[in-house]
Amino acid sequence: MEFLKLARNRFSVRNFSVKKVEQNKINAILQAGQVAPTACNLQPQKILVIQSEDALTKLRKCTVCHFHAPLAILTCYDQKLCWKRECDGKTSGDIDAAIVTTHMMLEAAELGIGSTWVMHFIPEAVRDEFQLPENFEPVSILVMGYPADDAIPSSAHHASKNISDTVSYNEYK
Repeated sequence: MEFLKLARNRFSVRNFSVKKVEQNKINAILQAGQVAPTACNLQPQKILVIQSEDALTKLRKCTVCHFHAPLAILTCYDQKLCWKRECDGKTSGDIDAAIVTTHMMLEAAELGIGSTWVMHFIPEAVRDEFQLPENFEPVSILVMGYPADDAIPSSAHHASKNISDTVSYNEYK
């Protein structure tokens, strides 16, 4: 699919069918995350595939935004593996994890798998429920699955600011 068409047509799915996502599609989604660019190619991302009933029950303790999806992908980063900007100490982990998540989200859409990027979760609950190591920082949860027949984009999905409101050349005005 042409990229801009894919990006425009993809929407946050909040109503999923009960059909399980096939392992070959999960593998393709994970591979899309694996090839995502990260700072200095350090690849600090740590991915947890959440699909068993037990794991999905744990997920529901961490967020109200699970939408009863049959699959979720938790993207974290390992704080020990991040590139660090020298001038102020800013680390790349959250940015790297966001790029990885975006790649996986778009690959899922290409495969006909709906998803919603969830940042509304309780980090401590995620750490506790999934026994994350102390140096793993959870960034996002992609809840995903096949969209239900009545899944539709939110009413705000196609609303975009004018590009001149978000882009400037050479300086901000």
